[in-house]
Amino acid sequence: MLEVRAERLRRDILALAGTGAGVTELHERAIELVDRTARSDLTCWALIDPQTLTFGSMTSGRNRIPGEYEPLLAESECGGHDPATFAEVARSGRTVVRASDLPATDVAHSLRHGAVWHPLGLDRELRVAFTVDGYCWGAAGFVRSGSDFSDRDLEFLTMVAPALAAATRAAAVHTLRQRPGNDPGPAVVLTDPSGEPVALTAAARYWQDRLAGPVRLAVLLRAATFGARSSPSGVFRARISDGRGFWVLVRATALVTDGDESRTVVTVEPAPADEFTDLLFAAYALTARERDVCTDVLAGLSTAEIARRRHISSNTVQDHLKSVYAKTGAGSRAELAARLAGRQP
Repeated sequence: MLEVRAERLRRDILALAGTGAGVTELHERAIELVDRTARSDLTCWALIDPQTLTFGSMTSGRNRIPGEYEPLLAESECGGHDPATFAEVARSGRTVVRASDLPATDVAHSLRHGAVWHPLGLDRELRVAFTVDGYCWGAAGFVRSGSDFSDRDLEFLTMVAPALAAATRAAAVHTLRQRPGNDPGPAVVLTDPSGEPVALTAAARYWQDRLAGPVRLAVLLRAATFGARSSPSGVFRARISDGRGFWVLVRATALVTDGDESRTVVTVEPAPADEFTDLLFAAYALTARERDVCTDVLAGLSTAEIARRRHISSNTVQDHLKSVYAKTGAGSRAELAARLAGRQP
């Protein structure tokens, strides 16, 4: 019976992805279907940047997490201390993680559990990573009160996770658009140690309005501030979807003033073309050598020029291109270049 339910969900979700549905629409439908088998009081699904493993958009179930708790969840995800963050689950190679299976001390010191779930009367949590072809494209968190998530819940979500991953990847690629119209100019926000904005440029207000849906700017600023602080490099970097198919590049680092690094500079801008192409390389699951060849094709190099540059034979270049054509559905170099620029014929 469980396998029948899982197969029905896989079929429905992949069919919806095939219609060109966006990530939000796809996740809203998936939330409805999953809840019929694995019940939760609150759930939040994320589009994940497959390379930085930061959340790119958020979709809630019928009961939305109260807005005042959203920045705390962002801090939990990016602060570098909480257990079983979406990024940690993805990096671990696990599909499903139940909070009750984690060390009790980790959960007891968790910001997410102590400052968000406990005040809301929720004491059970389950997290799922949606990974396909080695890349994580999405994740979901489920919380509820009362009885814990059962082994049956874990089994069901493990069954459907690969299809949810493939569907999320398809939805992200189907709706990709390179730039959201005119560039509004330099968008810079200065945040305090808690991630609250203390100063911002006029262009930042543009993004404040544009990101009011899937990822509110307040949540993004909290994530960027704590992400920069916890990063070994001191730099936070994420690509965010605005829910309309456009991708935005967000970066953050400490502002150093006379030795004071308590404030953080956050910049927001349309994702450059190379970032866009990089996402498509991941979406099409291209190998490192196939990416090199595609980069050279986009630069206008001939087969012979690619062979000399990469120190391989012309036949090997052609073999890589045949593999790329099969993965992308392109039939020629011109069509491949169009697809990798987001202009699917």
